[in-house]
Amino acid sequence: MANVLVTKIKSLAGILENGEQKLSGKEMSVLNSISNAWLWVQDGLINDYGSMESLDLSRFSQYEYNTYTAEGSYVLPCYVDSHTHIVFARTREEEFEMRIKGKSYEEIAEAGGGILNSAKRLQAMSEEELYAQALDRLKQLIQFGTGAIEIKSGYGLSVADEIKMLRVIKRLKENCDIPIKATFLGAHAFPLEYKQNREGYIKLIIDEMLPKIAAENLADYIDVFCDQGFFTPQETDVILEAGKRYGLRAKIHGNELGYTGGVQAAVKNKALSVDHLEYTSEVEIACLLASETMPVALPGCSFFLGIPYAPVRKMIDAGLPVCLASDFNPGSTPNGRMGFVVALACSQMKLSVEEAINACTINGAYSLELSNEIGSITRGKRANFYITKPMSSLAIIPYYFGVDQVSKTFINGVCVGSNQA
Repeated sequence: MANVLVTKIKSLAGILENGEQKLSGKEMSVLNSISNAWLWVQDGLINDYGSMESLDLSRFSQYEYNTYTAEGSYVLPCYVDSHTHIVFARTREEEFEMRIKGKSYEEIAEAGGGILNSAKRLQAMSEEELYAQALDRLKQLIQFGTGAIEIKSGYGLSVADEIKMLRVIKRLKENCDIPIKATFLGAHAFPLEYKQNREGYIKLIIDEMLPKIAAENLADYIDVFCDQGFFTPQETDVILEAGKRYGLRAKIHGNELGYTGGVQAAVKNKALSVDHLEYTSEVEIACLLASETMPVALPGCSFFLGIPYAPVRKMIDAGLPVCLASDFNPGSTPNGRMGFVVALACSQMKLSVEEAINACTINGAYSLELSNEIGSITRGKRANFYITKPMSSLAIIPYYFGVDQVSKTFINGVCVGSNQA
């Protein structure tokens, strides 16, 4: 395992020292930091840190270690991307062109596009090819600062192909050094052959998919697209209850397309998170305040589809925690760069830089039950962090919204990616 000393850090930011699992409300505006700092990594874990005035190099003389100088640069915990769909067969740029010409998300789906389009293509692709493509995407995301990720199935929509997707995610877990969580999203859409037999597809999920997934230990969570034109709250309850019997905790896609009860279904089922939330009123906010469910906003989806942004400013002001994730997928968010998520959060959702970074780090870790392992600069946590390019302030990250500010990414203390200015 790696030993590393990073010195002359302009600011070591994202420090948490009191065992925080998440940050809520006003807490999110605070990003604890040390100016002119050093960071010591021992055996792949954050061991110690402090100001340069306190650095005593003799204490490290017994170790072999690599040294990096971060003069003029910030060091931050890696992003935790808690909502992605990076296992897919092909891009869907033709649907992008349809939207340019005025077609809605629902109209594209009705024409055989959307999720069903991805499912058709994935069913025709081998597991090996899916794995190779997903691995390439994941490596790129790590280079741009992502140090933990969740990956959903949901483009299979058949027993064999949902299992195929989850096996790909399991291989990624086994062969990558970052924490990866797998989510079973068989309830992503109704396949064409089940359009008039909704109960039949739900029965397929419960009676055939879930037992096989449990037998091979392929998933950590279960998700349902509880929204207008997809699964109802009542159908969602049935599917999540079945998942619970197999030890799968709930995560929900909700309120992307309307006020459709997704938030209430999430809270009722004690979901770890409810994601999207473009349509969220005071009623949903009050519901979330009475729960432990993390609200997860996906601003890249709003940007790409031209739909409302989740009202995260109102959520934070009401005292809620908020998480931000990429939603990287081929249809509605073909971008997994979390630096862009931060930029959208600041420019379009009116979060401060500090709030946006906390939403993408410690609160992302909470959304994956990983707060004790990643998401902050904390002694004993994994040394998953990045060094920025030299910057005048943290505001440069959202200010240069099309330019990634990550210089070097470290996973378990090993430098795995270096981006030139």
